[in-house]
Amino acid sequence: MMNSDQVLDRLKKGNERFVSDKLDGKLQNSARRGELTSGQEPYAIILSCADSRVVPELAFDTGLGEIFTVRVAGNVANTSSIASIEYAVAHIGTPVIVVLGHEACGAVTAAVNGGDNGYNLNHLLSHIAPALDKTDDGADVNTVVKENARLTAEELKTRSPIIRKAVEAGKVKIVPAYYNLGSGKVDML
Repeated sequence: MMNSDQVLDRLKKGNERFVSDKLDGKLQNSARRGELTSGQEPYAIILSCADSRVVPELAFDTGLGEIFTVRVAGNVANTSSIASIEYAVAHIGTPVIVVLGHEACGAVTAAVNGGDNGYNLNHLLSHIAPALDKTDDGADVNTVVKENARLTAEELKTRSPIIRKAVEAGKVKIVPAYYNLGSGKVDML
Protein backbone atom coordinates (compact mmCIF):
# COMPACT_ATOMS: atom_id res chain seq x y z
CA MET A 1 0.00 0.00 0.00
CA MET A 2 1.27 3.48 -0.86
CA ASN A 3 1.78 6.12 1.81
CA SER A 4 -0.31 9.32 1.78
CA ASP A 5 2.27 11.40 -0.11
CA GLN A 6 2.56 8.75 -2.84
CA VAL A 7 -1.24 8.57 -3.11
CA LEU A 8 -1.60 12.34 -3.42
CA ASP A 9 1.13 12.37 -6.07
CA ARG A 10 -0.67 9.63 -7.99
CA LEU A 11 -3.97 11.52 -7.80
CA LYS A 12 -2.30 14.74 -9.00
CA LYS A 13 -0.65 12.95 -11.94
CA GLY A 14 -3.95 11.30 -12.86
CA ASN A 15 -5.66 14.69 -12.77
CA GLU A 16 -2.93 16.15 -15.00
CA ARG A 17 -3.64 13.39 -17.56
CA PHE A 18 -7.38 14.14 -17.33
CA VAL A 19 -6.86 17.90 -17.80
CA SER A 20 -4.58 17.33 -20.82
CA ASP A 21 -6.94 14.75 -22.43
CA LYS A 22 -4.35 11.97 -22.05
CA LEU A 23 -6.31 9.42 -20.00
CA ASP A 24 -4.56 6.08 -19.85
CA GLY A 25 -7.77 4.11 -19.26
CA LYS A 26 -5.96 1.31 -17.45
CA LEU A 27 -7.56 -1.19 -15.08
CA GLN A 28 -10.98 -0.96 -16.72
CA ASN A 29 -11.34 -4.36 -18.39
CA SER A 30 -12.51 -7.90 -17.67
CA ALA A 31 -9.08 -8.94 -16.38
CA ARG A 32 -9.26 -6.16 -13.78
CA ARG A 33 -12.82 -7.12 -12.82
CA GLY A 34 -11.56 -10.66 -12.27
CA GLU A 35 -8.72 -9.45 -10.05
CA LEU A 36 -11.19 -7.64 -7.82
CA THR A 37 -13.61 -10.50 -7.16
CA SER A 38 -11.69 -11.48 -4.03
CA GLY A 39 -11.51 -8.00 -2.48
CA GLN A 40 -10.53 -4.36 -2.85
CA GLU A 41 -7.58 -2.20 -1.84
CA PRO A 42 -8.38 1.36 -2.96
CA TYR A 43 -5.58 3.81 -2.22
CA ALA A 44 -7.85 6.85 -1.78
CA ILE A 45 -11.31 7.69 -0.49
CA ILE A 46 -13.03 10.53 -2.33
CA LEU A 47 -15.99 12.26 -0.67
CA SER A 48 -17.46 14.02 -3.67
CA CYS A 49 -20.60 15.83 -4.66
CA ALA A 50 -23.20 13.81 -6.56
CA ASP A 51 -23.07 16.37 -9.41
CA SER A 52 -22.99 14.55 -12.76
CA ARG A 53 -20.26 16.88 -14.04
CA VAL A 54 -17.81 15.76 -11.35
CA VAL A 55 -16.70 12.16 -11.81
CA PRO A 56 -13.76 11.37 -9.48
CA GLU A 57 -12.81 8.16 -11.30
CA LEU A 58 -12.30 10.18 -14.50
CA ALA A 59 -10.94 13.37 -12.89
CA PHE A 60 -8.12 11.32 -11.31
CA ASP A 61 -7.80 8.89 -14.27
CA THR A 62 -8.34 5.81 -12.14
CA GLY A 63 -9.51 2.32 -12.92
CA LEU A 64 -11.64 -0.23 -11.11
CA GLY A 65 -10.72 -0.74 -7.47
CA GLU A 66 -8.38 2.26 -7.17
CA ILE A 67 -10.57 4.79 -5.38
CA PHE A 68 -13.41 4.37 -2.88
CA THR A 69 -15.90 7.03 -3.94
CA VAL A 70 -18.67 8.34 -1.68
CA ARG A 71 -20.99 10.79 -3.42
CA VAL A 72 -23.62 13.00 -1.83
CA ALA A 73 -24.88 16.45 -2.82
CA GLY A 74 -22.61 19.13 -1.38
CA ASN A 75 -20.01 16.48 -0.43
CA VAL A 76 -21.39 16.68 3.10
CA ALA A 77 -20.32 14.59 6.06
CA ASN A 78 -23.62 13.05 7.09
CA THR A 79 -24.10 9.83 9.06
CA SER A 80 -24.19 7.64 5.96
CA SER A 81 -21.21 9.23 4.19
CA ILE A 82 -19.13 9.13 7.38
CA ALA A 83 -20.02 5.47 7.95
CA SER A 84 -18.96 4.62 4.39
CA ILE A 85 -15.63 6.39 4.90
CA GLU A 86 -15.15 4.67 8.27
CA TYR A 87 -15.53 1.31 6.55
CA ALA A 88 -12.73 2.10 4.08
CA VAL A 89 -10.47 3.45 6.84
CA ALA A 90 -11.07 0.65 9.36
CA HIS A 91 -11.49 -2.40 7.13
CA ILE A 92 -9.45 -1.59 4.04
CA GLY A 93 -6.75 0.69 5.46
CA THR A 94 -7.06 3.38 2.79
CA PRO A 95 -4.52 6.12 3.67
CA VAL A 96 -6.01 9.25 2.04
CA ILE A 97 -9.40 10.94 2.16
CA VAL A 98 -10.06 13.73 -0.33
CA VAL A 99 -13.10 15.95 0.30
CA LEU A 100 -13.83 17.17 -3.22
CA GLY A 101 -15.94 20.28 -3.58
CA HIS A 102 -16.55 21.80 -7.00
CA GLU A 103 -17.19 25.02 -8.85
CA ALA A 104 -20.83 26.16 -9.06
CA CYS A 105 -22.12 23.47 -6.67
CA GLY A 106 -25.92 23.38 -6.73
CA ALA A 107 -26.24 22.26 -3.10
CA VAL A 108 -24.02 25.10 -1.90
CA THR A 109 -25.92 27.51 -4.15
CA ALA A 110 -29.19 26.36 -2.55
CA ALA A 111 -27.68 26.85 0.92
CA VAL A 112 -26.50 30.36 -0.02
CA ASN A 113 -29.93 31.24 -1.45
CA GLY A 114 -31.76 29.89 1.62
CA GLY A 115 -35.50 29.34 1.75
CA ASP A 116 -37.54 26.20 2.26
CA ASN A 117 -36.40 23.35 0.01
CA GLY A 118 -38.44 20.64 1.73
CA TYR A 119 -37.55 18.42 4.67
CA ASN A 120 -34.84 16.25 3.09
CA LEU A 121 -32.95 18.93 1.20
CA ASN A 122 -33.18 21.34 4.16
CA HIS A 123 -31.60 18.62 6.31
CA LEU A 124 -28.79 18.11 3.79
CA LEU A 125 -28.21 21.86 3.46
CA SER A 126 -27.92 22.19 7.25
CA HIS A 127 -24.52 20.47 6.86
CA ILE A 128 -23.39 23.36 4.64
CA ALA A 129 -24.56 26.09 7.07
CA PRO A 130 -21.24 26.16 9.00
CA ALA A 131 -19.42 27.13 5.77
CA LEU A 132 -21.91 29.96 5.28
CA ASP A 133 -21.28 31.10 8.86
CA LYS A 134 -17.49 31.12 8.34
CA THR A 135 -17.53 33.12 5.09
CA ASP A 136 -18.37 36.78 4.72
CA ASP A 137 -21.96 37.76 3.95
CA GLY A 138 -22.28 38.00 0.20
CA ALA A 139 -19.35 35.63 -0.41
CA ASP A 140 -19.57 34.00 -3.82
CA VAL A 141 -20.69 30.39 -4.06
CA ASN A 142 -17.20 29.10 -4.91
CA THR A 143 -15.70 30.67 -1.78
CA VAL A 144 -18.37 28.86 0.27
CA VAL A 145 -17.68 25.60 -1.65
CA LYS A 146 -13.98 25.76 -0.68
CA GLU A 147 -14.81 26.54 2.95
CA ASN A 148 -17.34 23.70 2.98
CA ALA A 149 -14.65 21.26 1.77
CA ARG A 150 -12.23 22.47 4.48
CA LEU A 151 -14.83 22.26 7.25
CA THR A 152 -16.06 18.85 6.07
CA ALA A 153 -12.47 17.56 6.19
CA GLU A 154 -12.28 18.70 9.83
CA GLU A 155 -15.75 17.35 10.60
CA LEU A 156 -14.72 13.85 9.52
CA LYS A 157 -12.27 13.87 12.44
CA THR A 158 -14.59 15.45 15.01
CA ARG A 159 -17.61 13.25 14.21
CA SER A 160 -15.78 9.95 13.81
CA PRO A 161 -13.54 8.40 16.46
CA ILE A 162 -12.45 5.82 13.86
CA ILE A 163 -11.23 8.47 11.42
CA ARG A 164 -9.77 10.70 14.17
CA LYS A 165 -7.71 7.84 15.65
CA ALA A 166 -6.41 6.89 12.19
CA VAL A 167 -5.37 10.51 11.54
CA GLU A 168 -3.74 10.82 14.98
CA ALA A 169 -1.84 7.57 14.38
CA GLY A 170 -0.55 8.91 11.05
CA LYS A 171 -2.44 6.23 9.10
CA VAL A 172 -4.79 8.61 7.27
CA LYS A 173 -4.40 12.05 5.75
CA ILE A 174 -7.49 14.17 4.93
CA VAL A 175 -7.21 16.75 2.16
CA PRO A 176 -9.88 19.25 1.07
CA ALA A 177 -9.91 19.90 -2.68
CA TYR A 178 -11.75 21.91 -5.35
CA TYR A 179 -12.70 20.78 -8.85
CA ASN A 180 -12.77 23.40 -11.63
CA LEU A 181 -15.59 22.54 -14.04
CA GLY A 182 -14.16 24.07 -17.21
CA SER A 183 -10.59 22.78 -17.00
CA GLY A 184 -11.17 19.65 -14.92
CA LYS A 185 -8.24 20.67 -12.71
CA VAL A 186 -8.40 19.65 -9.05
CA ASP A 187 -6.81 22.13 -6.63
CA MET A 188 -5.71 20.62 -3.32
CA LEU A 189 -6.67 23.26 -0.75
